Amino acid sequence: MRSSIQLTLLKLFLLALLSTVSLWSAPSRGTAHELVPTIADLSVEEGERVVLDLRINLEAFLSGVDLDAVENTNDDDAGDVYTNLRALTPEALAEQVPQLIALWNAAPLAEAGAALEFSQSGLDVPDGIDIELPRISLLTLTAKLPEGAADVRVNWPAGSGALVLRQQGVEEPYTGYLTGGESSPPIAIAGGGAETSMQAFLNYIPVGFDHILPKGLDHILFVLGLFFLSTRLRPLIWQVSAFTLAHTVTLALGALGWVNIPGEIVEPLIAASIVYVAIENVFTSGLNPWRPAVIFAFGLLHGLGFASVLGDFGLPPGQFLPALIGFNIGVEIGQLTVIAIAFLLVGWFAKKTWYRARIAVPASCVIAAVGAYWFVERVFL
Repeated sequence: MRSSIQLTLLKLFLLALLSTVSLWSAPSRGTAHELVPTIADLSVEEGERVVLDLRINLEAFLSGVDLDAVENTNDDDAGDVYTNLRALTPEALAEQVPQLIALWNAAPLAEAGAALEFSQSGLDVPDGIDIELPRISLLTLTAKLPEGAADVRVNWPAGSGALVLRQQGVEEPYTGYLTGGESSPPIAIAGGGAETSMQAFLNYIPVGFDHILPKGLDHILFVLGLFFLSTRLRPLIWQVSAFTLAHTVTLALGALGWVNIPGEIVEPLIAASIVYVAIENVFTSGLNPWRPAVIFAFGLLHGLGFASVLGDFGLPPGQFLPALIGFNIGVEIGQLTVIAIAFLLVGWFAKKTWYRARIAVPASCVIAAVGAYWFVERVFL
């Protein structure tokens, strides 16, 4: 009886996968509410002007969404304001940019021995983009460089989310990653501030960790699905090892640009993987021979998800490998932390006769329900 139910579930799951793959040629179903890091290119022109070229989601900044706390504007009280701004024409949105620059100058946004006062010297707000997609504008800011200044420090305001900061026009340029409320080190105008391999490695560990805890809810649920099969060490090691090996492979291939599968394919499949693992927990209490292989396949999908995140942040030129390894280690630390927290909360009850019926199975049902909702949302909404 149990094997027939599992076979039926597997057939339904494969049908869901096939329906998702059929979306390959469908229009993009992204959402305007997804947030991406701001990318800033810093340069000094003729030794007189500091220039910041920003690839930025202006609506997110103008709405007051706390970009440090959320990855989707729907999760913030200012989400409705963001939606209204997103509906504006490029001309109407451009009229509101000076107030944002005024806030940045009051902070100040950058210093070179003294506070720099930026003015807008260029703005390109794209037109004709589907309202359901985020709109990334190109904003150029210029400030006069104080006489005798040898370096520039960028202060990224709290609540602004992630910033990828890249120096341009010099040899051995500085490349950095800042979160809201952080400041860059002094960036030498003449160059020479490129990260060492060790610095790139260490700097990208927290980036990877952050995309598991607290931001990677879909990956957290998948790891919890592995945990609730069994709290015994051997099944966990088999599952986590298969998952780790797989997502390491596709993370590297995706970050290198050798494999590129659209998010409208990858994201529903990640949700489907959560459903499968959770449902299998309900109908089996031990590690089946095929489960590590299935988890390996799902790990390939999750690795592509991580690669898209890493692609948003960018990797420092010449430091690709150490940064990639650091990011992956951060991801692994995050996953192990999820398992450790789960064990501290419920693992002590694992030897109780009622543990599976009262904890593991209900928790797996909740995980499956959330994954199923995400699957439907990502495919059809």
